[in-house]
This record gives sequence, structure tokens and C-alpha cells, in this order.
Amino acid sequence: MNVKALQRADRWVGVPLCWGLTVLRTLFSGAAQRGARPVRSLLIVKLAEQGSTVLAYAALRRATEIVGRKNVHFVAFEDNRFILDALEVIPKENVVTVSVNGLPAFLFSMLAAIRKLRRMKFDAAVDMEFFSRGTAALTFLSGAKQRVGFHAFFGAGPYRGDLMTHRLIYNPHLHTSQTFFTLIEALQCDPAVLPTFDLAAPESPDQPPQFSPGPNEVAVVEKIIQDAAGGQPPLILLNPNASDLVPLRRWPIERYVDLARRLLLKYPEIVVAFTGAPNEANAADDLVRQVNSSRCISLAGKTTLRQLLVLYTLAEVMVSNDSGPAHFATLTPIQVVTLFGPETPSLFAARTPRNTVLWAGIACSPCVNAYNNRLSPCRDNKCMQAIRVEQVFTAVCDAYAQRVRERSAVPVAL
Repeated sequence: MNVKALQRADRWVGVPLCWGLTVLRTLFSGAAQRGARPVRSLLIVKLAEQGSTVLAYAALRRATEIVGRKNVHFVAFEDNRFILDALEVIPKENVVTVSVNGLPAFLFSMLAAIRKLRRMKFDAAVDMEFFSRGTAALTFLSGAKQRVGFHAFFGAGPYRGDLMTHRLIYNPHLHTSQTFFTLIEALQCDPAVLPTFDLAAPESPDQPPQFSPGPNEVAVVEKIIQDAAGGQPPLILLNPNASDLVPLRRWPIERYVDLARRLLLKYPEIVVAFTGAPNEANAADDLVRQVNSSRCISLAGKTTLRQLLVLYTLAEVMVSNDSGPAHFATLTPIQVVTLFGPETPSLFAARTPRNTVLWAGIACSPCVNAYNNRLSPCRDNKCMQAIRVEQVFTAVCDAYAQRVRERSAVPVAL
């Protein structure tokens, strides 16, 4: 997925598209809705970011409580349906996907998705992409009579027309999981009283379910580890690459090398494994060469996304930049150390006691947020560079000790 191209399209195509659709809505939509209306079928629009989809779990659960599981549908990019299937909250047949394999495929699949959604005649649709123009247009074009989403009142956010019936103010002080939850709850409100919304967001929303791989799945991943490591040693995973969405989230690569060497020196029983997508395999191999230890391996590109979850169930600790894997890991028992910089853990950290967050909190951080379409003028991520190797090493040692205690506390079957 070419994220930068999608961001440019969202700006240069999305703005006039939302303006034009707003004109059409003004001319042909009739009187504004008054009073809360029953919702029997619901569409959730969230195209991108698998990690934040995990944060939406409580909201998805709430949606199924309101209209029934079989009546909740979801539209997402093809790359993102993996995590929806893993969450097991929405029926697989209710997920509509859009291809991002080139512009022609994107346009064709988007038009096909819109036609399919309109045929379903949804009572309501919820836009979970905050200030995306593309998803605002998609939510409107879905044909849903009730549409929930954020509105840029008085310019407080990027312009994306006036396409929602239930218009909310984005609150940058709520954790993202709470924000998703309020979007679903707004369905039950009279749109005439919004954006005033007296709901108290839950402090501790539902935790996502724990992933339970089958015996065959475990055996396959154990074989992958065996081939790479020569056995089944305790694994500490290092995930050095953030997504293309926010490259500024990357911790300096040489610090991962330093961290790996320190961990291998302290724990002679462990193997350090670098993880990543298939297109990151060459870079991961280079990191292994720099560490220069027989107990350092690369698993980048050697697993499917589902097998990655299996790997997390077999490993002890993972260190990751703020990215999807840090959230996927909450579905498993692994301890995670997450490094934050351009974004704030107050909004985006995985809400689990198994996640240790490190964030320097320098004056210019966070610089990426919903109001600026997650774009930043920064070209030198001092916020990530301010996180020292010593800090991460200490956090990993603590997490590893906790994981060892947890494993030792598990009763052995006789």
C-alpha cells in the first residue's frame, strides 16, 4: 500500500469530492433527521491501520450488542482484514474489502464495494477514520440513512464536507479505544442534540480475545523457529520497522543492534529474532549480520500474519516501535515494550498490563494527530532518538523476568 499516494489523494481528490457530495446532500436530502431512530443493520468504515482496529474491539463488541452480530458489516482495505478475522467479533462473510494493489485495482474494487454496500441498504454507518475525506465520502455513498462521524466545527480539523447526520467533535483527550466506543454509542442519540454528548466513556473497555492457535499451526511455526535457530530456545523479538504511515516512529536502527548484543550477553539461554514484513527481510538479514551472533536470527518474511500471532504465543518479549505488531501482541501472552515518539501513548498505547511504554515526551512530541491528517514537518525524529538503549534494555529485562515468572506459575499437566 502506497500510503503517501493515498494521503495525497485524500487531500487533493477528497476535498473537492466531499464538497460536491455536500452540495448534493444539501439539494436533495430533505429535512434533517429529528429524534433517535432504531438501527437494525450497521456498517463500520475503517479502511486502514490494523493496529488501531485492535483498539476498536470494545466498540465492535458494542455494535454487535446493539444490532446483533450478523447485522454488523465492516469495510476495510484487503491488507487489514487479517486482524478482523483474528478478533472474531464480526462474521467473516460480513467484511467487504477494497484492493490497494495499484490505482486501477483500487478504483475498480472501491466502485464494486460501493455498489455492494448500497444494495445492502444499511440503517446506519459509522466512520472510524476520524478526519479522512475518502471515508467520509464512502460513508455517505454507502446509502446509509444515519451516518456517524467527526465534523470540523469552526475549522477544528481538516475539511471533509458536511456528510454526517450524527456530527461529533473529536476529543483529543480520549484514548482511541474510548473514541471508537463513543462513535458507536452516538447511534442511539438524537442528532439534533449533537455534538453535545454526555456519555462517560468507559475507563477500561473490553480487552480483545486471546488468540488460540491450533496444534498444527503451532507445529508449523515451531518448525520455522527450529530451522532458523536450531532449536526452541526462549525468544526475544525485535520489530524495528514501523509502518509506512508514519516513518518518524522508527527508533534508530543501530540501537536495535546494540540492544540485541546486550540481551545476548545477559541471557545466554535466549535467541534474539528480528521480525518484519517480507519487504523488510533483506534489512533484517543485515541487522543479523551486524549483531554477529549465532543466537541472533531473522524471521522477517518467514511467517504469514496469522503465523506471526502464533510466534507471539511462543516468544517471551517483543520490542516494537509504535505500530501494528504492538497491538497484535495484545491477543497473546507475550510481554511487549513499545517505543513512542511522534504520537502519544495516552491515545494510542495498547491498554494491557503486558505492555510497557517508553516515551521521552519532548516539547515537540507528539506532532502527529488526527487534526493534521497524521502528517508532520519533522525530518529528524528527536523524540525517538531521546529513548536510550539503557532504558529499553532495562524494560526488556523486567518484562522477561515477568514472563519467566508467569511461565513458572503455570501448572504442568501430568
